Amino acid sequence: MDQRFDIAVIGGGHAGAEAAWAAANLGARVVLLTLDVEAIGRMSCNPAIGGLGKGQMVREIDALGGLMGRVTDATGIQFRMLNRRKGPAVWAPRAQADRAAYAAELRRRLAAHRNLEIIQGSVSDLHTTERGSSSADRLTVEGVELEDGRRFAVGAAIITAGTFMRGLMHCGPVQTPGGRVGEPAASRLSDGLLRLGLELGRLKTGTPPRVLRDSVDFAALEEQAGDTPPTPFSFLTDRLDQPQVPCWITYTNPQTHDLIRDHLHEAPMYSGQIRSTGPRYCPSIEDKVVRFADKTRHQVFLEPEGRDSERIYCNGISTSLPAETQAKMLHTIPGLTRARMVQAGYAVEYDFLPTHQIFASLETKRVRNLFTAGQVNGTSGYEEAAGQGLMAGLNAARALESKPPVVLSRDQAYIGVMIDDLVTRPPTEPYRMFTSRAEYRLYLRSDNADQRLTPLGRELGLVEDRRWERYSRKAAAVCQAKDICAKRSHDGRRLADWLRQPDLELDTFRGMFGIDAATYSAEVLRQVLIEGKYAGYLARQERQIERMRNLEALPIPALVDYSAIAGLRLEARERFSEVNPRTLGQAGRIAGISPSDVTTLWVHLTARQRRADEAGSA
Repeated sequence: MDQRFDIAVIGGGHAGAEAAWAAANLGARVVLLTLDVEAIGRMSCNPAIGGLGKGQMVREIDALGGLMGRVTDATGIQFRMLNRRKGPAVWAPRAQADRAAYAAELRRRLAAHRNLEIIQGSVSDLHTTERGSSSADRLTVEGVELEDGRRFAVGAAIITAGTFMRGLMHCGPVQTPGGRVGEPAASRLSDGLLRLGLELGRLKTGTPPRVLRDSVDFAALEEQAGDTPPTPFSFLTDRLDQPQVPCWITYTNPQTHDLIRDHLHEAPMYSGQIRSTGPRYCPSIEDKVVRFADKTRHQVFLEPEGRDSERIYCNGISTSLPAETQAKMLHTIPGLTRARMVQAGYAVEYDFLPTHQIFASLETKRVRNLFTAGQVNGTSGYEEAAGQGLMAGLNAARALESKPPVVLSRDQAYIGVMIDDLVTRPPTEPYRMFTSRAEYRLYLRSDNADQRLTPLGRELGLVEDRRWERYSRKAAAVCQAKDICAKRSHDGRRLADWLRQPDLELDTFRGMFGIDAATYSAEVLRQVLIEGKYAGYLARQERQIERMRNLEALPIPALVDYSAIAGLRLEARERFSEVNPRTLGQAGRIAGISPSDVTTLWVHLTARQRRADEAGSA
């Protein structure tokens, strides 16, 4: 072996960055292996962070000591809080980032970490050792090998290869190996995983064309400004002082749709050239025109790729039509009639690991100390990848110290919802987070992510002193402000009662607070207002959470022969054996499992435990 590290992180995207950062912060000596050092943190698709469900995850990553929120605050060019007209459960921060500056800032922070080394190269294989001879024993990671022959001894490995494993890009009939335009594919890693007995599948995603800024007619577009004042992502950021850059909105039209229909035979998804499944919730413009044939227009967001970049990202018209057809399509859209396309859109197919093969810790069931995170687990999006990366890095570091894995529950974090979904309902299409996926979304708000997760992060060793001190001051201020609300009156009513008024706004509440209002930040008063306004709903949700925790507290032994359980349906036997649920609550969330299946399993486990107790007392 050329060198020895504790952990190898394979891939330098958003999952790899958070995995390496988390593991290094826990004291592990980490090597980040990437095809191109300059491409670390590069945004393959739109230059934006956050959004519905996703913004909540970014704040959770930040609350646990991750990088994404801080890097976004440092390099963002427009910040907006989405869904302000709805309740706070679905408020979601989103930011346009400077694409080049974001990647550079992320690289800078990673390179400065004393426990982290970055090495350029393509991983071709994983070395493992087999311990024991029983069927319950697994292979164990002991090293990684690069295509140029270099080998590194490691105690654990985390695969975060994104769209690069046997990546194949499509632009009309032209097919080019690669995981991102201008970058090669990881051509041999898939073979190494197959040799280890892992099963691989194939998914597809896509990206739209980019056009030159000076070729866009902005006078024909609807301008979309950022918030004033903007809301930061990171709980460590006091305020955002950088000037904001506008985005713009336009629409396709019947002429656009007719042109696309006339050229559908050239689209790889319709010609049969692409056979894998793409994201249902982020369809190509070809799919939109076919699936929503009654719609006369589709929205297009024109997003700058940077403060000084000449490139504009055309969000909403992802396509793999031939480049010349894409150019014609652009010229049918208001504001883009003279647009000069600087990069054509394309689709990319890639290998992924169907997630019935991983535990909720993100460790593979087949190979001990081998973890996976990001698009290799069938997800889409920078935020989903980063959340998984953080948890994989955390659990890989804990595995090396023989500590139990950390699994966030569905009532703790959107990250927990996502990973539980992946494990219990393995995706057949790229998975995307939405607020609707979280049954406890009133509790899982973006404003209280630190309240939910920073104490846990501190306990685990992920949260540094500066963040902990800041969190402690805020938590104390929230408690003091709540105490004032319980004791102080306004117009004959306690402030705590006024908080229940559905139309009470922050500025009005601040006025009621009186002279003490200046003592507390808007962030503190907003959290007090939200929790007071929704106190009844939150109490009801707490009761639901408690009932679910009781189910989650009923563990399922690691080795259960589901085929021997009388009364269990064949499909239930197959699904339980495939997923290997750890608790009764997780078993009930598996796709295809009915309440009667869970009852049958519970009866079996109860009888089994009773027999064990009787045998022990005999």
